[in-house]
Amino acid sequence: MRELVLSEIGRLDVRDTPTPHPGPDEVLIRVSATGICGSDVHGYTGENGRRHPGQVMGHESSGTVAAVGADVEGLVEGTPVTFNPVVVPADDAAEYAGREQHHPRKYVIGVAAEIPAAFADYVVVPARNVVPLPDSLPIELGALIEPLAVAVHAVRKLPADSLRRVLVIGGGPIGQSVVIALRDAGAGTILVSEMDAARRELVQKLGAEVIDPVDGPIAEQLGERGGLADAAVDAVGITPTLQDALTSTVLGAPVCLVGMGAPQVSLDAFLISTEERSLIGSFTYGSDDFIHAAHTIAGDPDVYRVLVSREIDVADADNAFAGLAAGDGTPGKVLVRFDRDGETR
Repeated sequence: MRELVLSEIGRLDVRDTPTPHPGPDEVLIRVSATGICGSDVHGYTGENGRRHPGQVMGHESSGTVAAVGADVEGLVEGTPVTFNPVVVPADDAAEYAGREQHHPRKYVIGVAAEIPAAFADYVVVPARNVVPLPDSLPIELGALIEPLAVAVHAVRKLPADSLRRVLVIGGGPIGQSVVIALRDAGAGTILVSEMDAARRELVQKLGAEVIDPVDGPIAEQLGERGGLADAAVDAVGITPTLQDALTSTVLGAPVCLVGMGAPQVSLDAFLISTEERSLIGSFTYGSDDFIHAAHTIAGDPDVYRVLVSREIDVADADNAFAGLAAGDGTPGKVLVRFDRDGETR
Protein backbone atom coordinates (compact mmCIF):
# COMPACT_ATOMS: atom_id res chain seq x y z
CA MET A 1 0.00 0.00 0.00
CA ARG A 2 0.97 3.66 -0.33
CA GLU A 3 1.58 5.96 2.61
CA LEU A 4 2.66 9.57 2.83
CA VAL A 5 5.71 9.87 5.05
CA LEU A 6 7.06 13.08 6.55
CA SER A 7 10.56 12.24 5.34
CA GLU A 8 11.96 15.48 6.73
CA ILE A 9 10.57 18.80 7.82
CA GLY A 10 9.13 20.36 4.68
CA ARG A 11 8.91 17.18 2.58
CA LEU A 12 6.39 14.37 2.15
CA ASP A 13 7.22 11.25 0.15
CA VAL A 14 5.04 8.40 -1.10
CA ARG A 15 6.32 5.09 0.25
CA ASP A 16 5.25 1.53 -0.45
CA THR A 17 4.73 -0.61 2.62
CA PRO A 18 2.90 -3.87 3.41
CA THR A 19 -0.80 -3.55 4.17
CA PRO A 20 -1.32 -3.98 7.93
CA HIS A 21 -3.61 -6.54 9.54
CA PRO A 22 -6.08 -5.70 12.30
CA GLY A 23 -5.62 -7.16 15.76
CA PRO A 24 -8.47 -8.98 17.55
CA ASP A 25 -10.28 -5.78 18.58
CA GLU A 26 -9.25 -3.63 15.60
CA VAL A 27 -10.60 -2.65 12.19
CA LEU A 28 -8.70 -2.15 8.95
CA ILE A 29 -10.13 0.81 7.03
CA ARG A 30 -9.59 1.32 3.30
CA VAL A 31 -9.10 5.09 3.19
CA SER A 32 -11.12 7.10 0.68
CA ALA A 33 -10.22 10.66 1.70
CA THR A 34 -8.12 12.34 4.37
CA GLY A 35 -8.28 16.06 5.05
CA ILE A 36 -5.19 18.20 5.55
CA CYS A 37 -5.50 19.78 9.00
CA GLY A 38 -3.80 23.03 9.95
CA SER A 39 -1.91 21.10 12.62
CA ASP A 40 -0.61 18.76 9.89
CA VAL A 41 0.66 21.77 7.95
CA HIS A 42 2.33 23.14 11.09
CA GLY A 43 3.88 19.71 11.60
CA TYR A 44 5.09 19.72 7.99
CA THR A 45 6.84 23.05 8.59
CA GLY A 46 8.08 22.06 12.05
CA GLU A 47 6.22 24.94 13.70
CA ASN A 48 4.32 23.03 16.35
CA GLY A 49 6.75 20.31 17.35
CA ARG A 50 3.89 17.80 17.39
CA ARG A 51 4.88 15.91 14.22
CA HIS A 52 8.20 14.23 13.58
CA PRO A 53 10.24 13.02 10.57
CA GLY A 54 9.42 9.44 9.70
CA GLN A 55 5.79 9.86 10.75
CA VAL A 56 2.64 9.09 8.76
CA MET A 57 0.15 11.80 9.68
CA GLY A 58 -3.60 12.14 9.04
CA HIS A 59 -6.58 12.12 11.39
CA GLU A 60 -9.50 13.60 9.38
CA SER A 61 -10.51 10.59 7.35
CA SER A 62 -13.23 8.43 5.84
CA GLY A 63 -13.31 5.12 4.03
CA THR A 64 -14.75 1.64 4.13
CA VAL A 65 -14.20 -1.35 6.36
CA ALA A 66 -11.68 -3.64 4.68
CA ALA A 67 -11.27 -6.25 7.45
CA VAL A 68 -12.16 -6.77 11.09
CA GLY A 69 -10.42 -8.53 13.96
CA ALA A 70 -11.64 -11.79 15.41
CA ASP A 71 -13.35 -10.15 18.40
CA VAL A 72 -15.10 -7.35 16.49
CA GLU A 73 -18.88 -7.45 16.21
CA GLY A 74 -21.31 -5.18 14.39
CA LEU A 75 -18.98 -4.02 11.61
CA VAL A 76 -18.78 -5.74 8.24
CA GLU A 77 -16.60 -5.32 5.19
CA GLY A 78 -17.68 -2.54 2.85
CA THR A 79 -19.39 -0.39 5.51
CA PRO A 80 -18.64 3.34 4.97
CA VAL A 81 -17.01 4.69 8.13
CA THR A 82 -14.89 7.34 9.73
CA PHE A 83 -12.96 7.07 12.97
CA ASN A 84 -12.54 9.10 16.12
CA PRO A 85 -8.76 9.53 16.45
CA VAL A 86 -8.77 10.14 20.22
CA VAL A 87 -7.98 6.72 21.72
CA VAL A 88 -8.12 5.77 25.40
CA PRO A 89 -7.16 2.40 26.88
CA ALA A 90 -9.88 -0.18 26.35
CA ASP A 91 -10.22 -0.83 30.08
CA ASP A 92 -11.06 2.84 30.69
CA ALA A 93 -13.33 3.42 27.69
CA ALA A 94 -16.56 3.20 29.68
CA GLU A 95 -15.34 5.42 32.52
CA TYR A 96 -14.16 8.13 30.13
CA ALA A 97 -17.02 7.89 27.62
CA GLY A 98 -17.85 11.37 26.37
CA ARG A 99 -14.68 12.90 27.85
CA GLU A 100 -11.98 10.81 26.25
CA GLN A 101 -9.79 13.87 25.76
CA HIS A 102 -9.33 14.07 29.55
CA HIS A 103 -7.66 10.67 29.88
CA PRO A 104 -4.05 11.18 30.97
CA ARG A 105 -2.86 8.31 28.76
CA LYS A 106 -4.90 9.00 25.64
CA TYR A 107 -3.24 9.21 22.26
CA VAL A 108 -4.41 10.80 19.03
CA ILE A 109 -4.06 8.91 15.77
CA GLY A 110 -2.19 11.22 13.42
CA VAL A 111 -0.39 12.97 16.27
CA ALA A 112 1.27 10.02 18.04
CA ALA A 113 4.42 9.53 15.99
CA GLU A 114 4.60 5.77 16.57
CA ILE A 115 1.07 5.09 15.24
CA PRO A 116 0.78 4.93 11.40
CA ALA A 117 -2.18 7.13 10.54
CA ALA A 118 -4.54 7.99 7.72
CA PHE A 119 -2.45 9.55 4.96
CA ALA A 120 -2.28 6.04 3.59
CA ASP A 121 -4.32 3.54 1.59
CA TYR A 122 -5.18 1.68 4.80
CA VAL A 123 -5.24 2.50 8.50
CA VAL A 124 -5.82 0.27 11.53
CA VAL A 125 -7.91 1.68 14.39
CA PRO A 126 -9.57 0.25 17.50
CA ALA A 127 -13.06 -0.99 16.68
CA ARG A 128 -14.53 1.12 19.50
CA ASN A 129 -13.34 4.26 17.67
CA VAL A 130 -14.98 3.41 14.35
CA VAL A 131 -18.11 5.42 13.49
CA PRO A 132 -20.35 4.28 10.60
CA LEU A 133 -21.32 7.07 8.23
CA PRO A 134 -24.99 8.01 7.88
CA ASP A 135 -26.51 6.74 4.63
CA SER A 136 -27.09 10.27 3.32
CA LEU A 137 -23.44 11.29 3.55
CA PRO A 138 -21.14 11.01 0.52
CA ILE A 139 -18.09 9.09 1.65
CA GLU A 140 -15.54 11.83 0.98
CA LEU A 141 -17.46 14.27 3.19
CA GLY A 142 -16.93 11.91 6.09
CA ALA A 143 -13.48 13.50 6.30
CA LEU A 144 -15.18 16.72 7.46
CA ILE A 145 -16.60 15.13 10.60
CA GLU A 146 -13.44 15.36 12.71
CA PRO A 147 -12.91 19.15 12.34
CA LEU A 148 -16.62 19.73 12.90
CA ALA A 149 -16.41 17.67 16.10
CA VAL A 150 -13.71 20.09 17.32
CA ALA A 151 -16.16 22.93 16.72
CA VAL A 152 -19.13 21.15 18.29
CA HIS A 153 -17.13 20.61 21.45
CA ALA A 154 -15.97 24.24 21.57
CA VAL A 155 -19.49 25.62 21.08
CA ARG A 156 -20.85 23.32 23.78
CA LYS A 157 -18.37 24.95 26.16
CA LEU A 158 -20.27 28.23 25.82
CA PRO A 159 -23.35 28.82 28.02
CA ALA A 160 -26.53 28.56 25.96
CA ASP A 161 -27.66 32.03 27.03
CA SER A 162 -24.51 33.57 25.52
CA LEU A 163 -25.31 32.52 21.95
CA ARG A 164 -27.47 35.49 20.98
CA ARG A 165 -24.57 37.26 19.29
CA VAL A 166 -21.30 35.38 18.84
CA LEU A 167 -17.99 36.52 17.40
CA VAL A 168 -15.77 33.92 15.71
CA ILE A 169 -12.19 35.04 15.15
CA GLY A 170 -10.66 33.27 12.19
CA GLY A 171 -12.48 32.01 9.11
CA GLY A 172 -10.24 29.04 8.30
CA PRO A 173 -11.47 25.44 8.41
CA ILE A 174 -11.97 25.41 12.20
CA GLY A 175 -13.67 28.81 12.17
CA GLN A 176 -15.89 27.59 9.33
CA SER A 177 -16.81 24.53 11.35
CA VAL A 178 -17.55 26.73 14.38
CA VAL A 179 -20.07 28.65 12.27
CA ILE A 180 -21.82 25.36 11.44
CA ALA A 181 -21.78 24.24 15.07
CA LEU A 182 -23.18 27.60 16.20
CA ARG A 183 -25.99 27.37 13.65
CA ASP A 184 -26.74 23.87 14.82
CA ALA A 185 -26.81 25.07 18.44
CA GLY A 186 -29.38 27.76 17.63
CA ALA A 187 -27.11 30.81 17.80
CA GLY A 188 -28.56 34.13 16.75
CA THR A 189 -26.16 36.47 14.96
CA ILE A 190 -22.80 34.93 14.01
CA LEU A 191 -20.01 37.31 13.07
CA VAL A 192 -16.66 36.16 11.70
CA SER A 193 -13.50 38.25 11.71
CA GLU A 194 -11.22 37.17 8.88
CA MET A 195 -8.62 39.00 6.78
CA ASP A 196 -8.80 36.73 3.73
CA ALA A 197 -11.50 37.69 1.24
CA ALA A 198 -12.05 34.14 -0.05
CA ARG A 199 -12.60 32.84 3.47
CA ARG A 200 -15.00 35.70 4.22
CA GLU A 201 -16.98 34.72 1.13
CA LEU A 202 -17.06 31.08 2.24
CA VAL A 203 -18.36 31.76 5.75
CA GLN A 204 -21.00 34.09 4.30
CA LYS A 205 -22.30 31.11 2.34
CA LEU A 206 -22.65 29.34 5.70
CA GLY A 207 -24.84 32.15 7.03
CA ALA A 208 -22.35 34.30 8.95
CA GLU A 209 -21.81 38.04 8.81
CA VAL A 210 -18.21 39.01 8.14
CA ILE A 211 -15.76 41.57 9.43
CA ASP A 212 -12.41 42.50 7.89
CA PRO A 213 -10.07 43.39 10.78
CA VAL A 214 -7.99 45.44 8.35
CA ASP A 215 -10.87 47.94 8.28
CA GLY A 216 -10.34 48.90 11.92
CA PRO A 217 -10.61 47.57 15.47
CA ILE A 218 -13.13 44.76 15.67
CA ALA A 219 -14.79 46.25 18.75
CA GLU A 220 -15.46 49.48 16.88
CA GLN A 221 -16.86 47.65 13.87
CA LEU A 222 -19.15 45.64 16.14
CA GLY A 223 -20.31 48.85 17.76
CA GLU A 224 -21.43 50.06 14.36
CA ARG A 225 -23.32 46.79 13.77
CA GLY A 226 -25.42 46.48 16.88
CA GLY A 227 -22.93 46.16 19.71
CA LEU A 228 -20.30 43.93 21.22
CA ALA A 229 -20.65 40.15 21.13
CA ASP A 230 -22.15 38.11 23.96
CA ALA A 231 -19.49 35.43 23.46
CA ALA A 232 -16.45 34.77 21.32
CA VAL A 233 -14.61 31.77 19.89
CA ASP A 234 -10.94 32.28 19.02
CA ALA A 235 -10.23 29.83 16.20
CA VAL A 236 -6.73 31.19 15.62
CA GLY A 237 -5.06 31.21 19.03
CA ILE A 238 -2.39 33.92 18.97
CA THR A 239 -1.98 36.99 21.16
CA PRO A 240 -3.66 39.53 18.83
CA THR A 241 -6.72 37.34 18.20
CA LEU A 242 -7.19 36.55 21.87
CA GLN A 243 -6.95 40.28 22.62
CA ASP A 244 -9.62 40.94 20.00
CA ALA A 245 -11.87 38.32 21.59
CA LEU A 246 -11.55 39.96 25.00
CA THR A 247 -12.05 43.54 23.82
CA SER A 248 -14.94 42.73 21.46
CA THR A 249 -17.24 41.04 23.98
CA VAL A 250 -19.53 42.44 26.67
CA LEU A 251 -18.56 42.41 30.32
CA GLY A 252 -19.00 38.95 31.81
CA ALA A 253 -18.75 37.23 28.43
CA PRO A 254 -17.27 33.76 27.88
CA VAL A 255 -14.39 33.43 25.43
CA CYS A 256 -13.53 29.97 24.13
CA LEU A 257 -9.96 29.36 22.93
CA VAL A 258 -9.92 26.52 20.41
CA GLY A 259 -7.25 27.77 17.99
CA MET A 260 -3.71 26.54 18.58
CA GLY A 261 -1.75 29.08 16.57
CA ALA A 262 0.91 29.58 19.24
CA PRO A 263 1.96 27.56 22.29
CA GLN A 264 2.17 30.75 24.38
CA VAL A 265 0.12 33.96 24.32
CA SER A 266 0.06 37.19 26.32
CA LEU A 267 -3.17 38.68 27.58
CA ASP A 268 -4.49 41.65 29.49
CA ALA A 269 -5.48 40.05 32.77
CA PHE A 270 -7.73 42.95 33.74
CA LEU A 271 -9.96 42.19 30.74
CA ILE A 272 -10.68 38.88 32.47
CA SER A 273 -10.60 39.78 36.16
CA THR A 274 -12.09 43.28 36.44
CA GLU A 275 -14.55 42.73 33.57
CA GLU A 276 -15.40 39.19 34.68
CA ARG A 277 -14.92 37.42 31.40
CA SER A 278 -14.33 33.68 31.36
CA LEU A 279 -11.50 32.20 29.28
CA ILE A 280 -12.41 28.62 28.38
CA GLY A 281 -10.06 26.09 26.82
CA SER A 282 -11.28 23.53 24.29
CA PHE A 283 -9.29 20.60 22.88
CA THR A 284 -10.55 17.92 20.51
CA TYR A 285 -13.92 16.45 21.61
CA GLY A 286 -15.72 13.65 23.35
CA SER A 287 -17.25 10.70 21.53
CA ASP A 288 -20.73 12.21 21.77
CA ASP A 289 -19.47 15.42 20.10
CA PHE A 290 -17.99 13.31 17.31
CA ILE A 291 -21.18 11.38 16.65
CA HIS A 292 -23.22 14.60 16.75
CA ALA A 293 -20.91 16.10 14.13
CA ALA A 294 -21.45 13.11 11.84
CA HIS A 295 -25.21 13.60 11.89
CA THR A 296 -24.89 17.37 11.42
CA ILE A 297 -22.83 16.97 8.24
CA ALA A 298 -25.20 14.28 6.97
CA GLY A 299 -28.19 16.56 7.57
CA ASP A 300 -27.26 18.91 4.72
CA PRO A 301 -24.26 17.57 2.77
CA ASP A 302 -24.91 19.73 -0.29
CA VAL A 303 -24.48 22.87 1.81
CA TYR A 304 -21.42 21.64 3.66
CA ARG A 305 -19.63 20.58 0.48
CA VAL A 306 -18.64 24.25 0.22
CA LEU A 307 -16.10 23.50 2.98
CA VAL A 308 -14.01 21.50 0.49
CA SER A 309 -11.86 23.74 -1.66
CA ARG A 310 -10.26 20.97 -3.68
CA GLU A 311 -9.52 17.26 -3.81
CA ILE A 312 -6.07 16.08 -4.84
CA ASP A 313 -4.31 12.87 -5.79
CA VAL A 314 -1.79 11.24 -3.49
CA ALA A 315 1.13 12.20 -5.73
CA ASP A 316 0.23 15.87 -5.36
CA ALA A 317 0.18 15.90 -1.56
CA ASP A 318 3.65 17.36 -1.01
CA ASN A 319 2.93 20.26 -3.35
CA ALA A 320 -0.38 20.87 -1.60
CA PHE A 321 1.26 20.93 1.83
CA ALA A 322 3.94 23.32 0.58
CA GLY A 323 1.30 25.61 -0.90
CA LEU A 324 -0.78 25.64 2.27
CA ALA A 325 2.34 26.31 4.33
CA ALA A 326 3.14 29.27 2.08
CA GLY A 327 -0.39 30.66 2.43
CA ASP A 328 -1.54 29.95 -1.11
CA GLY A 329 -5.02 31.37 -0.50
CA THR A 330 -6.91 28.08 -0.21
CA PRO A 331 -10.02 29.11 1.75
CA GLY A 332 -11.30 25.71 2.89
CA LYS A 333 -10.35 22.08 3.27
CA VAL A 334 -8.04 20.13 0.97
CA LEU A 335 -8.81 16.42 0.75
CA VAL A 336 -6.24 13.84 -0.31
CA ARG A 337 -8.09 11.12 -2.22
CA PHE A 338 -6.68 7.63 -1.82
CA ASP A 339 -9.46 5.98 -3.81
CA ARG A 340 -9.02 7.42 -7.26
CA ASP A 341 -5.40 7.46 -8.49
CA GLY A 342 -2.93 4.64 -8.83
CA GLU A 343 -3.46 1.09 -7.70
CA THR A 344 -3.77 0.15 -4.08
CA ARG A 345 -1.24 -2.51 -3.11
